[in-house]
Amino acid sequence: MKSEIIWMIIGMGVVTYIPRMLPFVLFKGKELPPFIQGVLKNVPYATLGALIFPAIFFIQKNDIWYGAIGAAAAFIGAYLGANVIVVVLGSIAVLSVYSYFL
Repeated sequence: MKSEIIWMIIGMGVVTYIPRMLPFVLFKGKELPPFIQGVLKNVPYATLGALIFPAIFFIQKNDIWYGAIGAAAAFIGAYLGANVIVVVLGSIAVLSVYSYFL
């Protein structure tokens, strides 16, 4: 393996480590305001929505209801305050039942 590739891998590791390490170092022992805590608590749901929403209508070519039902299940689970893993698994379970009866 060329040394340029090794240095590139090391550089990418450092660049991705710094943003993950900085919040722990800068905010150690400090309490964030409740508004910021609420925003950060909702980041997983916003990320889940941003990843899933574009693919809702393209999940199966012939059945647009497949995406709509899966999205509805995910939205309901997220609205009820379920964990992100529970939202994803619940949506998968609903779509599995829908596929079985299709």
